[in-house]
Amino acid sequence: MYTQREILTEREANQINPVTLAFLGDAVYSLYVRERLVLEVGGKSADLQRVAAKVVSAQGQSDFLDKVLPLFTEEEADIFRRGKNAKKNSKSKSASHLEYNRSTGFEAVLGFLYLTGKDERIKELLQKSDERDFKSIEVVKPFKPIHH
Repeated sequence: MYTQREILTEREANQINPVTLAFLGDAVYSLYVRERLVLEVGGKSADLQRVAAKVVSAQGQSDFLDKVLPLFTEEEADIFRRGKNAKKNSKSKSASHLEYNRSTGFEAVLGFLYLTGKDERIKELLQKSDERDFKSIEVVKPFKPIHH
């Protein structure tokens, strides 16, 4: 069940391990992608899952990062570097080492922004994705988006 979240100060959030921030940021990004697919693309859940998995994969996130990395503030760039360079206990089976590290940095930024209550900044960054990022789905029947 969703409950009101606690907002941390930037100082408090900066004390959290960047890999832990990435753990939360992964969920933030996944929810954004899933919501956008449901509201804008539609289709069968299996198709939506296939596209969501591609978009939120380390490779997909690394590709998307090229669009938002130049927009990072100095603080976000620092969090990204910390996440990218942090020692990780796991490895990606389908992404290169560089893609995996970049995606971890990206997720750390999202986790930090989420914990500090910067929802508008998250939205601003994530809206840099465009229709091409979500068009790898073949909609089985015509679908009218709920809103646009």
